[in-house]
Amino acid sequence: VLKKRKTLESIKADRDAKRLALQQKRKEKRKVIFKRAETYVKEHRKLERSLIRQRRLAKEGGNFFLEPEAKIAVVVRIRGINGVDPKTKKILRLLRLRQIHNATFVRLNRATIKMLRLVEPYVTYGYPNLKTIRELVYKRGYAKVNKQRMPITDNQLIEEKLGKHGNEIYTCGPHFKQVNKFLWAFKLSSPLGGYKK
Repeated sequence: VLKKRKTLESIKADRDAKRLALQQKRKEKRKVIFKRAETYVKEHRKLERSLIRQRRLAKEGGNFFLEPEAKIAVVVRIRGINGVDPKTKKILRLLRLRQIHNATFVRLNRATIKMLRLVEPYVTYGYPNLKTIRELVYKRGYAKVNKQRMPITDNQLIEEKLGKHGNEIYTCGPHFKQVNKFLWAFKLSSPLGGYKK
């Protein structure tokens, strides 16, 4: 009986020590994540302020301010598969738009703009702001883990797969491709009342 009590106590003490260590680790991680989020917010605000300042300077000088070109686009497939020629089908597959009402982020460069022009009858696209990207990822975001579609429920999943590159979608940084591949194509619902002609 004493031996059993002793082993149970040692197991309990070990479990408590592990729990304490895990809590400490989580606390440290939360601090790091918070700091990282703060830097992202600072970066974004600085960018917005510089744009506002440039607009004001142009207005004061009587000039026009040319807005910077968008770096990314959200592309949504709006037509099905009937009568799609092979080239268009291949481009849609490259853009990861295999089904109607699927959406993906695309980095804009000369090649992707050319591709979008070729598949224009089958897709629609626009340039998202930070709020749109955030809402899309929070509401419709799924991750690709071991070729499976997993809901993004917590930051741990993102931390394991991407590390600190979670902000790359908006900034369109060097790890954009990796982050975009990690996100499953967004499955959007069809518009209420159908499309307007």
